[in-house]
Amino acid sequence: MIDQMRNLRNIGISAHIDSGKTTLTERILYYTKRIFAIHEVKGKDGVGATMDSMELERERGITIASAATHCEWKGHRINIIDTPGHVDFTIEVERTLRVMDGGILILCAVGGVQSQSITVDRQMNRYEVPRIAFVNKCDRSGADPYRVVEQLRQKLNQNAVLMQVPIGLEGKLSGVVDLVSMKAIYFEGSSGEEIREGEIPSEIIEEAEGTREALLDAASMFSDDLMEAVFEDRVTEDLIHEAVRKGTVSRELTPVFLGSAYKNIGVQSLLDGATRYLPSPTDVKNWALDLDKNGEGVPLECNPDSPVVALAFKLEVTPYGQLTYLRLYQGSIEKGDVLVITRTRKKIKVGRLVRMHADQMEDVTNAHTGDIVALFGVDCYSGDTFTDRRLNYSMSSMFVPEPVISLTITPEDNKSQSNMSRALNRFTREDPTFRSHVDQESGETIVSGMGELHLEVYGERMRREFDSAVSTGLPQVAYREAITKIASFDYIHKKQTGGAGQYGRVAGFMEPAESGTYEFVNKVRGGAIPTEFIPAVDKGFQSCLGKGQLIGFPILGMKVTVNDGKSHSVDSSERAFSAAAIGAFKEAYMKARPVILEPVMKVSVEGPSEFQGNVMSSINQRRGIITSSTEDGVLTTIEAEVPLAKMFGYSTTLRSLTQGKAEFTMEFSAYAKVPDSIAEELKSEIRKRSKGEGKS
Repeated sequence: MIDQMRNLRNIGISAHIDSGKTTLTERILYYTKRIFAIHEVKGKDGVGATMDSMELERERGITIASAATHCEWKGHRINIIDTPGHVDFTIEVERTLRVMDGGILILCAVGGVQSQSITVDRQMNRYEVPRIAFVNKCDRSGADPYRVVEQLRQKLNQNAVLMQVPIGLEGKLSGVVDLVSMKAIYFEGSSGEEIREGEIPSEIIEEAEGTREALLDAASMFSDDLMEAVFEDRVTEDLIHEAVRKGTVSRELTPVFLGSAYKNIGVQSLLDGATRYLPSPTDVKNWALDLDKNGEGVPLECNPDSPVVALAFKLEVTPYGQLTYLRLYQGSIEKGDVLVITRTRKKIKVGRLVRMHADQMEDVTNAHTGDIVALFGVDCYSGDTFTDRRLNYSMSSMFVPEPVISLTITPEDNKSQSNMSRALNRFTREDPTFRSHVDQESGETIVSGMGELHLEVYGERMRREFDSAVSTGLPQVAYREAITKIASFDYIHKKQTGGAGQYGRVAGFMEPAESGTYEFVNKVRGGAIPTEFIPAVDKGFQSCLGKGQLIGFPILGMKVTVNDGKSHSVDSSERAFSAAAIGAFKEAYMKARPVILEPVMKVSVEGPSEFQGNVMSSINQRRGIITSSTEDGVLTTIEAEVPLAKMFGYSTTLRSLTQGKAEFTMEFSAYAKVPDSIAEELKSEIRKRSKGEGKS
C-alpha cells in the first residue's frame, strides 16, 4: 500500500487563459490510453475536448468548471484536475490547488508570464504546491522559450531550469533534446504516439551542452553526491533525477519542459517529468486542526490504517443528487462506512463511491490516503471536513476571494421565479464566490460574482439547466438622505370622528446629528406631554426615518428634540401622539434642507507600474479621489475613494486598461454628499419611476 501511495501523483494543471491546459490534458489522456481519439477545444467535429463536458464550455471554447480525471503512466497512478484560466472562475483554481500535491504551470511560448500566470503562481505559493513548468505553443510564430524562462525568474521569482532545448522553433519545431540523457527525442506517428530517440543535431549541440551545464549547476545545489560527480566527471542520469526531484519537492527549483500540445510534441516527456519530480502524498506534510484542543495543529499520517480525515473541496449538483468531491488525507473509506461531518457532527453513511473521469463516473468499493473520489447524496458544503467518529478534526479551508461585481436579476414569469430560486440555491452551494440576496430596500434580487463573464455564465445556465428566463440589470445603489440645518416644528394632530377623538400637540426642533445615527431628546417640562406618551412620540419620529421625502431613501444622522406639547384628558392616546410626531416630521423635514448621500468605497488597485497612469485616469473619471500611491519597482498599489455608483463594470474596464494584469478590491468607506447636478438627476429619475408605477 505504501508503494502504491509513493507511485500516486495528484496534479493540478493551471495557467493563463488560452495557454493550452485542456488541449494538454486531452493529449495526456490519449497517451495514457484513457481515451482513444483526440478531440480539440472548439473542434470542427463538434465533439469537443473530454474535460470540457459542459455544453457551454464546448460552445465558448473555455473551461468554466474544473474537471477531475485519473490515468496511469509507467506504473504511476495520476489524478489530474484541469482548471479554468479565466480570472472570473478563480475559485476553481483555489479549490484544486488546495488539495493537489503538485502542479503543472503552463506558459505560452509567445505570451510568456501573463496576468493569470501571476495569479496562479500566487495561489500555488499560498498552498505551498511544488510545480513544474511547461512552455507550450513552441510551434507558434514568435515563440521564444528562453525569454519565458527569464520571465519565470524575474516576474515569478522562480529558480527556473530548462530540462530540454527545442529542436527548431515556430514552424520548424520537430522535437526536443533531453538534457539529462543528452538525446534528441522525436514524436512521430499520426498523433505523436511513437517516440524515437536519436543523436542531437550538430547545429544545436553547443547550445544543448551549455544549457545542460546550467542544469547541473542548479541541481547540484540540492545534492552533494551530484556536486562531487560533476567535479569528477561521473554524472549519472539517476543522480540528476534525484537532485532535481529534491529541489522541486522543496519548492526551490522549477524544472521547465518544452513542446506543443496541439502538435503532439513533448507531452510524454512532461508526463515523465511529472512522475519523476512532483511529490507523492507521502512527500507532503498535511495538517489538521484538533477542535477538542482549541484548534491546535495536528500532523496527519499518510497511513491508510489511521482514522479517516478527508476534505470536501468541490460540490456538483447533478440530476441524481449532490456529488461531493473528496480528497483523503488520512485513512481509508469503503462503501457502508460511517463518517462524521465535523461542522455539524452529523453522521453520514458512504453509499455510492465513484472516481471521476470528466463527467463520467466509475464506481469503486474503497479509497485510500491520497485518493480523490466523489460521494453521492451527501448534504454538506464546500470546505467541510469528514472524519472518523473518534476524531474532531477540521482541515483549514481554502481562500475564497470576495465578489467584485453585482447585478440585479429578474425572472420574466412565475414559472421562472420558482426555477430561479432553485438555481440560485444550487449555484451558491456549488460556488463560494457566487452570492445572492434580496435587497431589503428595493426588493430586488441581487447576485454578486467575480466578473461579468462569471455572472453571464450563471445567467445562461439558469436558462438552459433550469428553464428559467431571467433578465439582468445594474442594481440600485443604496443612497441615503440627511438634513443639513436646524428646523423647528409645532404640530397639532386633531381628529374627531364621533366617539373618542384623537388629539396631540408636539413642538420642538430637528438638527443634524454628528454621530450619524438617530437621537431623541425629551425636554418637555411641566407634564405638557404626559410621560406615558413620550415613547409614542419617539416611535412616531423613528417610523419616518425609513423613507425620506427627497428621493425616498432611509435618513441618516438626525437629532430630534421635543420641548413642548399639549394633551387632552379624553382624546389623547399613544396613537394620537405617534401620529402628531409623524405630522411634525413632515412639516419640518424639507425646511431642514435635506441632501442625498451616496456610499463611497475604499478601492485598492494593484497592477504593473507601466499602467499607473491609465489606472489613475480611470479613477478620476469615476469621481474618485486618490488617497495614496505606492510603488515597489514592478507593482503599483493605488488607494482611492470612489462612489459605488461609478464602480459597476469597473472590473471589465480595469482588465482592458491593463491587459488583464491588474486587480482591485473594494470595501465600504463612508457616506458622502452627492454633487448637486447628480442629485437633480436622481430626483428626476425617482419622479419618473414613481409616475410610471402610479400609471401601472
